[in-house]
Amino acid sequence: MTQLPLWRALFTEQPRTLLQNDDFTVTAFRYASGVEGLRVQNRRGHLVILPWLGQMIWDAEFDGHDLTMRNMFSQPKAAKEVVETYGCFAFHSGLLANGCPSPEDSHPLHGEMPCAPMDEAWLVLTDDSLTVTGRYEYVMGFGHHYQAQPAVTLRKDSALFDIAMSVTNLASVPMPLQYMCHMNYAYVAGATFSQNVPDEAIALRESVPAHVKPTEQWLAFNQRLQQGEASLKALDEPHYYDPEIVFFADRLDRYTAQPEFRMIAPDGVTFVTRFASAELNYATRWILYNGDQQVAAFVLPATCRPEGFLAARRSGSLIELAPAETRRFTVTTGIL
Repeated sequence: MTQLPLWRALFTEQPRTLLQNDDFTVTAFRYASGVEGLRVQNRRGHLVILPWLGQMIWDAEFDGHDLTMRNMFSQPKAAKEVVETYGCFAFHSGLLANGCPSPEDSHPLHGEMPCAPMDEAWLVLTDDSLTVTGRYEYVMGFGHHYQAQPAVTLRKDSALFDIAMSVTNLASVPMPLQYMCHMNYAYVAGATFSQNVPDEAIALRESVPAHVKPTEQWLAFNQRLQQGEASLKALDEPHYYDPEIVFFADRLDRYTAQPEFRMIAPDGVTFVTRFASAELNYATRWILYNGDQQVAAFVLPATCRPEGFLAARRSGSLIELAPAETRRFTVTTGIL
């Protein structure tokens, strides 16, 4: 195993190759916005990771397929909240709070981690894999104190990759923990969904968060979904998916230890996401189609529903991390 530290000074407007061998190429560059980007590539495709901005995955492309949602951002922006730079393939949602805050919540959309200013970043190279990882220390006077270590692992000759997060409570008192691996997959017209949990485990969201502005057509479609008169097992009615259509699947460990969700394109290309229900026991499906944003997030694995801190506490899904305790989460995703 070889570990290579990264420094901000390596990232300039002129792309710079940091590592190249028969299996991987790593290139550092800086967007015009000033945000640093790291392109990691194997024979099947590439990821662009933002090593100093929450280590979000800005871009993902494999086997000629762009995995990232259509969005309004031509490049990542230096931001404190994810909504200010909502154009990435994946980000780490949480960690003290997650999801859409209710009017009574005080946390930002999807919490503090998506745009966290990373303290360190480095590469780990093995015989058959390349990992981009780093460290972020959150500390607040009279508040919480934790260390987060996100990681993305790409293997040679594979279009599947791992997204991981490790969280350690550094304080002397317990801390709340909410986490979601928020993957914004591209909308694929005509694609179908499948998963190894029962269809009845996936329920339509009944609440309406503040950012959703219902239309009469949307309300009617949601009512048809609730009554079983319509379904969303295929992406074949995009005019109904604005505003967003969201489904929840709770307590997945009732059905399987290893949930697996798939989105199958009409040409047979299969996008897959796998994880452990012992780590991530909840899942969300988020579908949106309009002129500015098109996304088919066929599964967002999480520790709770993305309805904010207070909702998780009321439902009993809020995790409490003891002093010095560490929790780890791993998601495998990509193209089969």
